[in-house]
Amino acid sequence: MTRLSIGRRQFMVGATSLSALALAGCTTTTPRRVVAAAAPVRQPVPADVQAMYGAIYDEPFVVRAADMSLIDPIYWRQEVTDPTGEAPGTVVVDTAQRHLYHVGENGMATRYGVGIGRAGFAWAGRAHIAYKKAWPTWTPPAEMIERQPELEEYRHGMPAGVDNPLGARALYIHQGNVDTLYRLHGNSDERSIGKAVSSGCVRLLQQDVIHLASAVKAGAPLVVL
Repeated sequence: MTRLSIGRRQFMVGATSLSALALAGCTTTTPRRVVAAAAPVRQPVPADVQAMYGAIYDEPFVVRAADMSLIDPIYWRQEVTDPTGEAPGTVVVDTAQRHLYHVGENGMATRYGVGIGRAGFAWAGRAHIAYKKAWPTWTPPAEMIERQPELEEYRHGMPAGVDNPLGARALYIHQGNVDTLYRLHGNSDERSIGKAVSSGCVRLLQQDVIHLASAVKAGAPLVVL
């Protein structure tokens, strides 16, 4: 299998863009806004896959079952041969393929489908996951409020819940001791997976981000290609 890689020049340019774009913050899609789409092409879903993405009732808020028929099977969570060449424990986001890998042992990795930042907000480079939060508060940056004045009511934070853009979990990305303001986070819109829709952050289905957060350790390296 072809190895994913990040060359020195790509890394230096990407790391610069990550730092430069940090001022824009994790400007996810506006709360309650859904991704406009034509009538979806539905996929047949095996029972074990739908069960993996079933409703979750033992959280502070009920997580509804994801409709996996709306998502291409290449974005369903699965164990794969690791294509990244990174050390176990590393999280790798392949923005071109819309995949996130959590590198495991013995040459394997867990692969998740993701939605990524749309053109103009995409970023790349190396960083680390400083910490994780369950059902976090979402606070839009001032720049986002200027673009979308309807978000003024959330200037001091939107409470946790199923309508919160960060979803059930958020993993906070730092470079050194600096918060980049970017996140890996949960998302309830199946149609966003495999798309470039958010303004910089990497979004996973709620079931996937809960699974990822339970496996990733604070301080884990992060590579975004």
